[in-house]
Amino acid sequence: MTRDQPHRGALPQGNDPLTIRRAGDRIALAGRLGIAALPAPASLAGAAEADLSGLTGLDTAGAWLLDDLRRRGMRLTGLPDRFAPLLAAVAKAVPEIPPPPSRRMRLRDLVEGLGRWVVGAGAGAAGLVEYLGRFLAALGRTVLHPQRFPLTALAHHAQQVGLDAVPIVATISFLIGVVLAYQGAFQLRAFGAEIFTVDLVGIAVLREMAILLTAIVVAGRTGAAFTAAIGAMKMREEIDAMRTLDLDPDTALILPRVLALVLMMPILALIADIAGLLGGAVMSWGALDISPAMFMARLRDNVAVQHVLVGLVKAPVFGLLIGIIGCRGGMQVGGDTESLGRLTSGSVVGAIFAVILADAGFSIFFAQVGW
Repeated sequence: MTRDQPHRGALPQGNDPLTIRRAGDRIALAGRLGIAALPAPASLAGAAEADLSGLTGLDTAGAWLLDDLRRRGMRLTGLPDRFAPLLAAVAKAVPEIPPPPSRRMRLRDLVEGLGRWVVGAGAGAAGLVEYLGRFLAALGRTVLHPQRFPLTALAHHAQQVGLDAVPIVATISFLIGVVLAYQGAFQLRAFGAEIFTVDLVGIAVLREMAILLTAIVVAGRTGAAFTAAIGAMKMREEIDAMRTLDLDPDTALILPRVLALVLMMPILALIADIAGLLGGAVMSWGALDISPAMFMARLRDNVAVQHVLVGLVKAPVFGLLIGIIGCRGGMQVGGDTESLGRLTSGSVVGAIFAVILADAGFSIFFAQVGW
């Protein structure tokens, strides 16, 4: 439609056709405005005022359009008096849209959110205690009845969580050793104390970084795999079938997985220690001209064995936490894939959070006992 050119809509026989004339942001409607000739939205776009003095007919649909235009801010002028009651009736019949709720955070909402978080955290902690008890009960039953011990499943999971994880754990630990040595040399060079880079790398890798990175890698790799595998079995009702066949899911599913992690985590931590020190030695050789023999000699003389023990003591605890959280997430999966994905992600996040929390507790404990 061009400017000032009449727009004709379809009308019933015997009615005046609707015409729309535009002049700037003002439009003039003439003829019959009804359900058979409602104008296209594009023909009204940008108009701020509508002159209705030329209307010769109006039905409910036309009145609804005029009321909607008025609610959107368009000013209506010149409406013939005989159409005013219909427009008023339609405007009265249209329900008022309630205003959107205020998004302002109130103190009550903060307290409610904090309360929900505390209740959720308490329920999660209680669930971990429950599954820890189920794991210990299953372990106790197999000790009393060794013929029920799932040795084949334990060997299978030990290979998956331990042997298969060696490449990624060793690579990441090697790179962390390189980064620590490079950053340590860069910072200590300003004080002429580059030789202390060996002490820095040794204590940081053996005491904290190796075991912590190993636990995070295992939580992301193995914890998610535990939840996905057990959750898929639950979705296929295989766990219900095991109970029907008088097979204990705790003994068959939870015990070998958690026990494999508890046994393999110290081995992975020891491999991470060696790889991290190797990375630090390589970087010290290249950046500081400290030969590997000198690196090992200073490491032996200045880094106590207790730092190795502090790191290794954490390993089985971290493995226990990761295994319990992963298996619990799998047993909570419902019958849909949405819950499987949500709980798999939640297991990884929960395991990493639990590992870091436990590491903080270990740090405070060892600081208090003088280690």
